[in-house]
Amino acid sequence: MRFTLRQLEYFVAAGETGSITQASERINISQPSVSTAISQLEQELDVQLFIRHHAQGLSLTSAGRTMLVEAKRLVQQAEALYGVASGTSEEIRGQLSIGSLTPLAPMVLPELALSFTAAYPGVVIRLHADNQEMLLNGLRRATIDIALTYDLQISGDIEFTPLVDLPVHALVGETHALAGRSAVTLQELAQQPMILLDLPLSSEYFLSLFMKDELQPTIAYRLLQPDMIRTMVANGFGYTLANVTPRSDTALDGRRVVRLRLSGEHRPMTMGLTTLKSLRRTRLFDAFAAHARAFISDAYIPGMVAPNMALKRRPAQSMPDLAG
Repeated sequence: MRFTLRQLEYFVAAGETGSITQASERINISQPSVSTAISQLEQELDVQLFIRHHAQGLSLTSAGRTMLVEAKRLVQQAEALYGVASGTSEEIRGQLSIGSLTPLAPMVLPELALSFTAAYPGVVIRLHADNQEMLLNGLRRATIDIALTYDLQISGDIEFTPLVDLPVHALVGETHALAGRSAVTLQELAQQPMILLDLPLSSEYFLSLFMKDELQPTIAYRLLQPDMIRTMVANGFGYTLANVTPRSDTALDGRRVVRLRLSGEHRPMTMGLTTLKSLRRTRLFDAFAAHARAFISDAYIPGMVAPNMALKRRPAQSMPDLAG
């Protein structure tokens, strides 16, 4: 064997970032060194790992995608030797690529990642936010190691560990006709203009709630950006449905939004950890999974109002609605 772990590390960095420049910045090595290492690896293995696009970065070949999975596995095994050499949790070290569903990422990931690296200073975390399809593909292609997301379209090659159920609710602006209500029905919402979070699988989930009751929502806008949707709701363009509950009740422009309980029985979204079943579990991986389980529950979610806390915050006027 005439290739080195260092070459594999450079290849993994380039494969995950899709760029020699970004790989160089990630591992703090010069661009020529990264390029040379990858060329030497290709020559040694007699395989083309990347398609080079002039001024547009790199894309993995089919062989490169397969090699990336195996290269990451070898690098992780090498890093695990540090754990074998020391029995103390403080010696856990290495790199971990963590993905998250776009609506969850800005609230949950920062605190979760910061608290984990505070406990394990030898760990470097890479954060990614994307839609469900891209996260699952990232797990399969080994561009991410673990993802914090929902139980949407989880196939047999993916392992899902549930953490907390997030009930669906409606969000309106404070001047909306329904803003004074403590709860609202899907029948009432169906007549109002809806701003739909149009991410793959997420949109299907929200629309399925109406389909179950044989209703057709009035979709006024389809948007991919949760912050844009929240600001449009605050400005009176319509309502939206959501499962995440930020601790702040204002949009980015400072206008207020109002959260309304959705009457009836509706399938919640279960937030959990997703991993590739075939991925070898390292001490670093297990440490992060345990950390996430300790930090995320019905009683507490980083950056969000947890379900138990949301129940306690419901106004007293919600009681008459239960009788009506």
